[in-house]
This record gives sequence, C-alpha cells and structure tokens, in this order.
Amino acid sequence: MAESSGPSIPELSIVVPVHNEADNVAPLVREIHASLRGSITFEVVFVDDGSTDHTAESIRRIAHELPGVRLLRHSRRCGQSVAIVTGVRAARAEWITTLDGDGQNDPADIPRFLHALAQDQTGRLKLIIGHRRTRRDPWLRRISSRIANGVRSALLHDATPDTGCGIKLFHRSTFLQLPVFNHMHRFLPALFQREGALVLSIDVHHRPRLRGTSKYGLFDRLGAGLLDLFGVHWLIRRAPPLVQAQEEAF
Repeated sequence: MAESSGPSIPELSIVVPVHNEADNVAPLVREIHASLRGSITFEVVFVDDGSTDHTAESIRRIAHELPGVRLLRHSRRCGQSVAIVTGVRAARAEWITTLDGDGQNDPADIPRFLHALAQDQTGRLKLIIGHRRTRRDPWLRRISSRIANGVRSALLHDATPDTGCGIKLFHRSTFLQLPVFNHMHRFLPALFQREGALVLSIDVHHRPRLRGTSKYGLFDRLGAGLLDLFGVHWLIRRAPPLVQAQEEAF
C-alpha cells in the first residue's frame, strides 16, 4: 500500500476493473495519488478482465513508477461485476472504492466519500455511491441510463438516482455477503439495503472519455439489465426479515 501520515481514516483499497484501457491506466493512477497521497494509506488493485491490448504492460510500468499498485488478470473476459468481485476478494483494506477504468470518474471525489463516511453516526452506512447529475456521455447512452434508472427505481424502491455510477465506497465484508451474479454492480444499493445497510448518494464529477472506446452498447445495458432487475426484485422479496435479537443474562 502507498504510505501516508494522514489521519486515522479507514485504510482503502481502490478496485479498478479494466478491459483494453492501456492508455488510461497510468493517468488514472497518477490522479489517484495526487488526490490521496498524504491523507490515507491506500492500494490500487487493477483487475485486467481479459484485455487484448497492452493494458497489463501499462499497469506494470506505472507500478514501477508509483507504489501501491497491484495487478490481477483474468485469462478471458468475464464482465465488470466478476472483475469487481475478483478485486474485492483480493483487497487488503476494510473499505473499498471502485472506479471505472476509462477515466470518466474523478479520483478527486474520493476524499468527499471518505468525509461522508466519517460523518456517519449510526455505524450502518455501508455504501456511498456517486450521482452524475451532469453526464459527459453520448446522448443515446444518457437516455438508456435514464430509462434503466427509472425502471429500476420504480421496481426496487432503492432511493438511489444513479446506480450505474462507477465510483463507489463500500464495506468489504458486507459486499462479500452479497449474492454474486453478472451485472450485480448495477444493483448494489438494493442489495446492500437487503442486508440492512444504509446507502448514501452524493454528487460527483463526470468527465468525457478522452482515450479508448466504450465497451458497452445500448442493448448490453437494457436487455440484460431488465432480466437482472426481476431477479434482484425476487431476491429482495424473498429476503428473511431483519430483526434484532437480545441475549438473556442468566
């Protein structure tokens, strides 16, 4: 992990799933270091999800330049959710931040997530997720996300305006209790709430993609997302009641 002399905020593992993002990984690591160095101890865990370009080589080069960078590789492409699960399982910190590997999430927002976590007085806040009020995406992608978010919100009532935002902060142990399935990363608020956790949305910056191309199309998001949505709805309806048990003293 990258060392710091900062306050006693929870140590952090930053998990970044990547597929064919060779030109984006080094700028992203430099931004992470610029945002966090000196304030918290952190590591950056890249999960190369079957890239066919020079993504792995780019990660190795930046790992020699800056500390705290790790690389895990899938032998074939498994999808973003599986890559996130791989990274979280390998992470060494209690709290996880995820970032998309395309550079559209701004690492400068991470300290605001940590500040929001530090303000929690309940101990139940386990997921903080970004809300991209101003999207820097093509219009078709914005519309598809708006439709998906509207349908999801109406069915799951998860009180989260933007579940597709890649920048999140969450409790590792709680995440590892969740059911694992393809596209689960799109439903984390509902899944965390199913575990009795509090979820908070905060506004974040969103930037246009400067390098590389998007790996997801309109029907990748809407088609598979609708099937998963009904599955998550079933999981929530079938969840056992969350009750407090008090032990008797003898």
